[in-house]
Amino acid sequence: MPSWDERFRAGEYPQDPDPDPLLERAVDAFPEGRALDVATGTGRNAVFLASEGYRVDALDQSRAGLEITRENARERGVADRLELVQTDVPSHAFPESRYAVITISFYRALDRLADITAALEPGGYLFVQHHLRTTDAVERGPSTDRYRFAANELLRACLDLTVVHYDERTERRDGRRGATVRVLARNSTGQRQSYPEIPSP
Repeated sequence: MPSWDERFRAGEYPQDPDPDPLLERAVDAFPEGRALDVATGTGRNAVFLASEGYRVDALDQSRAGLEITRENARERGVADRLELVQTDVPSHAFPESRYAVITISFYRALDRLADITAALEPGGYLFVQHHLRTTDAVERGPSTDRYRFAANELLRACLDLTVVHYDERTERRDGRRGATVRVLARNSTGQRQSYPEIPSP
């Protein structure tokens, strides 16, 4: 099986992907501060957050992915806002209460989610999107269920946060059908809270 470096260099994954529309719509509600993009890949979230004014720590094990991220950031004039960190997410030491925003796209970090959410500042936001297990025929995502979320699995993992948005759906992206889950959650508690005004699609 090819390494992630080989996959990124071969162009198997989008070289300059757009962030998810939900993240784009919600970003104005996020607090200012530092951001973390876990398993950044080619910089889908990291470059977007940097362009929105955040200083971003972008983590990935792939040097090739980080090089593409750096180039994408340079093209947008935000390379000075990115700290690229080559690391293995399963063993990475996440600092506590450091980040205003944490994003994870298409990486199943369930085993580290408690450590990742502990890295959120009070009031900070977590955005996660990933592939779902499904009985439908899909063309995107891992070939086995091992690396996909089960129904409601991600929701249950985020219930110590305030879940602002959650959906499980089938969608087409680049002409290919996939089943995906998204969660947007805030590091806050209480039976009465304020909620962000997120524009509808």
